[in-house]
Amino acid sequence: MQVDAVKGALGRIVTVTVDRPMGTYHPEHPDLYYPVNYGYVEGTMAPDGDWQDAYILGVSEPVAVFTGPVIAVICRRDDVEDKWVVAPEGSSFEEAEILRQVCFQERYFDSFVVMQDS
Repeated sequence: MQVDAVKGALGRIVTVTVDRPMGTYHPEHPDLYYPVNYGYVEGTMAPDGDWQDAYILGVSEPVAVFTGPVIAVICRRDDVEDKWVVAPEGSSFEEAEILRQVCFQERYFDSFVVMQDS
């Protein structure tokens, strides 16, 4: 995790292409259910060599594409990539709520949340 890169992502308006809509299962791990929309920000490379991954919070139905601000970054101490958290403009989430909503996947990693005020 590079602190400057993480802080630079916060507040950016990005478009997420959803490849794992809420209500679906991971294509390679059928026991991993997605309760939120999850996808990638095309044009922004992550340290793993793929597009930057992002969780979408505050949207209650499956979507194909979503545009909104990056409200937080999930940093993984035991992985090379961080995950962005994107939400509708004007919405806010407490750190505990973000962790609760992404725990379906982050429980497998040593993760923490970086937010604008962190």
